[in-house]
Amino acid sequence: MAAFCRELLTGALLLASAGPLAAQQAGAVSGLVLRLSGNDSVAVPAVPLVLHRITHSEQGPIDSLRGDARGHFRFRLPADTSAVFLVSARFAGIEYFSPPLRFDPALPDSALIIVVSDTSSTAPVTIGSRHAVISRLGPDGTRGVLEIVGVSNGSDRTRVSGDTARAVWGIALPAGTSAVRPGQGDFSPNALVIRHDSVLLFAPVAPGEKQVVFSYSLPSKVGRLPLRFDEPVAEVNVLVEDEDAKVSGGPLVRADTQLIEGRTFRRWSGAMPAPGTLLIIFPGIGAPVWLLPGLVALTALGLVLAAWRLIPRPVPAAVDLVGAIAALDARYLGRESEVSPAEWQRYQSERARLKQQAELARGHTAS
Repeated sequence: MAAFCRELLTGALLLASAGPLAAQQAGAVSGLVLRLSGNDSVAVPAVPLVLHRITHSEQGPIDSLRGDARGHFRFRLPADTSAVFLVSARFAGIEYFSPPLRFDPALPDSALIIVVSDTSSTAPVTIGSRHAVISRLGPDGTRGVLEIVGVSNGSDRTRVSGDTARAVWGIALPAGTSAVRPGQGDFSPNALVIRHDSVLLFAPVAPGEKQVVFSYSLPSKVGRLPLRFDEPVAEVNVLVEDEDAKVSGGPLVRADTQLIEGRTFRRWSGAMPAPGTLLIIFPGIGAPVWLLPGLVALTALGLVLAAWRLIPRPVPAAVDLVGAIAALDARYLGRESEVSPAEWQRYQSERARLKQQAELARGHTAS
């Protein structure tokens, strides 16, 4: 389904650009709203659309319109190279956002495809990927853990809850965790609820894979971290800062060591072909080094939009952005020959952007 969606979007973008979108003028974004329908797509007429502008100091809608009878739309873009723009489409009570775009004086015309879908309260939501980034013990005697879970909706409908009191999806927390915090992946932190020993998602899940991000702490007395898998998961990465840590309980293999923002992480990579438990065993307690609290991930290809959520927030902490860089590296590092040149370039660009944000965040914190 994911491959099909990528082909669908690419083909639709080419068709749209070859037709009505070819007559674009400077400083404009044109596009097409499509609805998934089985293995096909259809244009959606008269969809309400909003153009949003996001800068470091302000954010909000700056224009709105309805698409035409063929699903096409067109906004004029302010000549502002410092801003990021998003277009949202409201369909069946749900807001769908475009990828972020910037005004480029050299290439002032932009084309977008926004994909919407009907809703279902029974469409299955599974886990397509799971990544854990685990720090050394910090000065307060705890270690920080970031989890980035890719929830996958393989249907052609957006999964919604049939009851507002029921979560759309959830995952059990490991035993012994504390200070659980939702992060900013592809869902607002407000959509994640920490209840007892679980993280619950109360938000629509559109077709494709989305990132759910949360972090927690482990006290020093906890010498092992059990990650429970209730279903098969195709892509699993565990990054641990402790030199002598061990990972057992599944077919993960030791991969390359990664240097992230001057810190070395050991990585285990693979899949969980069946339900089970991964066990991360930490070495004896040594001298505290540095706490990695509240790692919060962003993504290109699933993370990039989170950097420009349309809600006010403080500047992300530098340590939060380390988690974003780690997540990208865990997904792409060493796989250049396995992905398309365009996807590899997006990975490189997003990593550079996150690193720059981390440096800005350090300067902001220092000030």
